[in-house]
Amino acid sequence: MSHNPVRPWRNIDRRKSRQIMVGNVPVGGDAPISVQTMTNTITSDVAATIAQVQRAADAGADIVRVSTPDESSTRALKEIVRESPVPIVADIHFHYKRAIEAAEAGAACLRINPGNIGDEKRVAEVIRAAKDHGCSIRIGVNAGSLEKHLLEKYGEPCPDAMVESGLDHIRILQDHDFHEFKISVKASDVFMSAAAYQQLADATDAPIHLGITEAGGLMSGTIKSAIGLGNLLWMGIGDTMRVSLSADPVEEVKVGFEILKSLGLRHRGVNIISCPSCARQGFDVIKTVETLEKRLEHIKTPMSLSIIGCVVNGPGEALMTDVGFTGGGAGSGMVYLAGKASHKMSNDQMIEHIVEEVEKKAAQLDAEAAQDAAE
Repeated sequence: MSHNPVRPWRNIDRRKSRQIMVGNVPVGGDAPISVQTMTNTITSDVAATIAQVQRAADAGADIVRVSTPDESSTRALKEIVRESPVPIVADIHFHYKRAIEAAEAGAACLRINPGNIGDEKRVAEVIRAAKDHGCSIRIGVNAGSLEKHLLEKYGEPCPDAMVESGLDHIRILQDHDFHEFKISVKASDVFMSAAAYQQLADATDAPIHLGITEAGGLMSGTIKSAIGLGNLLWMGIGDTMRVSLSADPVEEVKVGFEILKSLGLRHRGVNIISCPSCARQGFDVIKTVETLEKRLEHIKTPMSLSIIGCVVNGPGEALMTDVGFTGGGAGSGMVYLAGKASHKMSNDQMIEHIVEEVEKKAAQLDAEAAQDAAE
């Protein structure tokens, strides 16, 4: 993130990591923090899996992971990779041969779990396949599946055990002259995850994949992820991330972007600033915002929209947004464009009008960006 001399309290100093490629997506270094999700379809159902990958990509996912638990899944992977608009990561547990098959099928990255992938000889075969087929590797440590000797050493899952597991596998990859890897140390406990990631960040320059594993449902999982991942990102830790929710993968992507947007680390789509509403509101703020969130999902251009129910904070918030609407009286409110009061609009026509103004502003910003790129 570039430094802001006017508002230095917004600055985030990202940890310096080396960069690898996951397909055509750079991870680490000065690359944008990428957003991932994982399909929950049966992977061998190619049509369903491709459809879900496409929906995730449309929502903004940079990378999508698919589970490959059996040979039918790795056979399906070839077509999934061919049809996918984003790089595909093959999720490997227990069966190292699935990793080899996934590499042969064209996976951009192989996720292996040190706790269940097997001994170093098996890992060496996975590394050889990754080298032969241009795959990167993610070392994916989970608190719930640590190696037996580490559990015996530490007595229970803990940050030290998770980091030791990850560093042991980094050593194996490096001993085999393989350096295209990233690493994660996930736990469902926010405190354990945060402590492990902080320790890991000091111990390696590898790109870090952030996640709070098994975070829960849409509401609880979002809150846990926002706390855990948000704090790590604020500290400058993290190069790619996945929000793990018991929900539609599209929701994971949305939450991931909202976390990044709230920290100014990624900008995509319309950032709606809205009040919680009260008796002063001049229109139904909650219903309006719900409707606008759906109506504006197609906008990919980074921009801001303020929807404020009354004139207490409305004009002030509108000063800092691209488009704004502030409730007034007598069934109408004020439309703001580029921070300035522009014209009044009746409440019953307000939603259609705001959508029109946002689309118009998005087109303008896209044209300006294209012109700047051409110069």
